[in-house]
Amino acid sequence: MVAVAFIGAGSTVFSRNLMGDLLAYEDLRDDLDIRLHDIDRARLHTSEIVGHRLVADRGARAKVRATTDLRDAVDGADFVITMFQIGGFEPATVHDFDIPERFGLTQTIADTIGIGGIMRGLRTAPALIEVAEAVNELSEGARLLNYANPMAINMWSLSEMADVEAYGLCHSVPITAQHLAGDLGVPVDELEYLAAGINHMCFFLRLEHQGTDLYPALRQLYPEPHESPTRGEWGLADAVRYEMLRRLGYFVTESSEHFAEYTPYFLKRGRPELIERFKIPVREYVRRCEEQIAEWEELRRRLEDPEYPLEVPASDEYAPQIIHSIATGTERIVYVNVPNLGLIDNLPSGCAVEVPATVGAGGVTPHVIGSLPPQLAALMHTNIGPQQLTVEALRTGRREHVYHAAMLDPHTAAELALDQIWQLVDELIDAHGEYIPESLRERVSADGEIR
Repeated sequence: MVAVAFIGAGSTVFSRNLMGDLLAYEDLRDDLDIRLHDIDRARLHTSEIVGHRLVADRGARAKVRATTDLRDAVDGADFVITMFQIGGFEPATVHDFDIPERFGLTQTIADTIGIGGIMRGLRTAPALIEVAEAVNELSEGARLLNYANPMAINMWSLSEMADVEAYGLCHSVPITAQHLAGDLGVPVDELEYLAAGINHMCFFLRLEHQGTDLYPALRQLYPEPHESPTRGEWGLADAVRYEMLRRLGYFVTESSEHFAEYTPYFLKRGRPELIERFKIPVREYVRRCEEQIAEWEELRRRLEDPEYPLEVPASDEYAPQIIHSIATGTERIVYVNVPNLGLIDNLPSGCAVEVPATVGAGGVTPHVIGSLPPQLAALMHTNIGPQQLTVEALRTGRREHVYHAAMLDPHTAAELALDQIWQLVDELIDAHGEYIPESLRERVSADGEIR
């Protein structure tokens, strides 16, 4: 049996999609031992019902069980998938948006970098380390597959503070490849590409079709970025990414609504016309969460109703592919977030990088990239600094490094003065309370004195 533990399985739709992909493999579906874990018993119960329905629909002999005990879930597991949000939408995510807005600092997603990403990292990385410690004790040789954001901060923290084989997984590379194939009129399965960088700031270094470089055609598609199409589940414009293509020469793999807050160029208090010009959806993540919460009860009823068809589109997420490849020896290429140990020459050693990897019976082998174009590496360094300092705060328990991370964040630094940044960090940590490690809760003055 291949034992797979889902930690944060109360994310029912995502759990459904991953289980659906796993059970779609005919050479794996009868050998799966699926453990679902969450601290929310009600959401966990729905996910368990969905799991049993999926097994029955596939005619599989897979096992599915639910537990609120983390150690029970990971005991003897071969793979552990982490997919939780510490602090939830309320209060944590709401704090991450509302408190910075009182200081004039607007955000779009707030889960990767920026002041929201820093706070989310302080809440999430300790929980991941707790999972990793349980895995290390109870499931020797298990692989941890992490989906929880902020990806780079989380994976860097794991590499520094835990002893576990871990890979960070994100769908931005393949989803953006699908978008570009549509923009260019090329079948996605004929698109040939290489992407590398850091999570959510990973760029297509090569983009080809049948040996032809597609970048000249891509640059001609939308000479004015505001003309770029709306796309995807949320129907959002892609103007920021096309503007960055014009300025940097390469296309980034994360969406425009994400990328707008990773730089100091788009969300500026003195330039409100930029939001309209580039169609930047301020508070987009809040809007999405509120929409999903409003629809949850009806969705839950349908998911639990045996008379209602259980539609599970193939998600093509990487975790099921990795599990299938290792379990069956089927070789394929995926993208992973791992420590930079000789993979990208002009990014810091040990930082978390996103690169392609070959996966098969022997495990996961990340590809060596070499050097990135210098302008891309330099841009990534502006995000790597705050990531590193957030990890350092967690590793040392020194709160001053949280202030330092916020000081160096491109968007925060462009909008706020130093005293405002200090006050903002204080208010956020106070608001998050027990979700932040105890060692970081004591206030520190600008000269390093405990306040």
